[in-house]
Amino acid sequence: MESLFIGCAAGGSGDRTDAAAPIVATLIASGKPAVLIFENLAERTLALAQLARQADPAKGYEPLLEAQLRPILRDCVRHGIAIVSNLGAANPRGAAEHVQRLAAELGMPSPRIAIVEGDDLRGDAGAALLKPLLPEALARKPFVSANVYQGAFEIAEALGAGAQIVITGRVVDSALALGPAIAHFGWGREEWDRLAGATMAGHLLECGAQVTGGYFADPGLKDVPDLAGVGYPIVEILANGDCIVGKAANTGGLVDVRTVKEQLLYEIHDPHAYLTPDVSVDLGEASVTQVGPDRVKLSGVIGRPRPATLKALVFHEGGWFGEAEISYAGPNAEARARLAADVVRQRMGTDIQLRFDLIGVLSIFGDDRGRALAEQPPGDAQDVRLRVAGTHAAEGEIDRLLREVYSLWLCGPAGGGGVRTAKRQRLSNVSCLIPRDAAPARFAFLEALA
Repeated sequence: MESLFIGCAAGGSGDRTDAAAPIVATLIASGKPAVLIFENLAERTLALAQLARQADPAKGYEPLLEAQLRPILRDCVRHGIAIVSNLGAANPRGAAEHVQRLAAELGMPSPRIAIVEGDDLRGDAGAALLKPLLPEALARKPFVSANVYQGAFEIAEALGAGAQIVITGRVVDSALALGPAIAHFGWGREEWDRLAGATMAGHLLECGAQVTGGYFADPGLKDVPDLAGVGYPIVEILANGDCIVGKAANTGGLVDVRTVKEQLLYEIHDPHAYLTPDVSVDLGEASVTQVGPDRVKLSGVIGRPRPATLKALVFHEGGWFGEAEISYAGPNAEARARLAADVVRQRMGTDIQLRFDLIGVLSIFGDDRGRALAEQPPGDAQDVRLRVAGTHAAEGEIDRLLREVYSLWLCGPAGGGGVRTAKRQRLSNVSCLIPRDAAPARFAFLEALA
């Protein structure tokens, strides 16, 4: 059977909106069966989407939906390139309706849009399922979001039923590629090696330009040509589940065994048992081989039976977070910044968790208890920005912290300036495992839900 080409035009919410056009042009030119995916979710993204939907029931899906789809929607539908994405976030139906409106605005026939649901566990039934599985203190708190990571077969069923666009909420990232592969090749639920291979193809795609040199680039050590024009990835999935990784034509970036190996091991807790809703993946015998310019083959991935449980992730309100910054420059700047930190620490007391960073001196390698800053001898840096961050259950304590930093303008030490302050509610999360059959996924076409 012909192989399937899948391009990924987003690796997270807020990613670039011009990535899809070169992918679509490449897929059209190939003349091969093809799918375009957008991977728009991260763990906090869905909780933030739920907050957006609570503020406005019409929202809660990917804010850049229109910017991402407008340039390529017509071409994809015309050339039979299905679009599969989790851009539905907390409101897949709202996202589908937006796509339908966009198609009408573009003068297109209404595409067949399928929605995959069943992941949202915020309701009473979901709470009854989850609360016995959570720590007692957290189970008493209201959920901001609660979602189960679902798999690929409902996506495949939607495509098999004629969907041109499939919009999901929380599915495991790799399912966006595995679902189309299942539909294209007709794989069964226990063809473990094939499912595992295509799962890892999805894993390579899921972070967009990471696999094409983006997060790989390190000048002088790992050089990547034309990083400003980095192309997003396209994988060719073969009938046995192996895949070949490439990128959009006429774009910058790099695909070689190093970029692929780095992304292959990204977020893998156990290379012999990478668990997903559809299959457990064993990379112990996997092979990564350069087969051409910007073309790398992944083969030898082994699949084992899927786990009996699914992962659920629950977010709840976690108090307040605030941060403020002030700059010190010139002779003795570092000593003045350190004195400013001491002033804030003394005035705030011990009832608030604080972190102090000297940006330009010690911040990335600092720690939330301040030990690194205390243990590092003062230096003579002349360009320092003090960052103070704090967390507390009470908003008023965060407001007080921000005022303390702001007052350094006048109360010293000398020469502080450029104060910036910000605060927001914190989101905390906890995960658990639930029985697979407790949260079944389902798909429906948009017109059937009207």
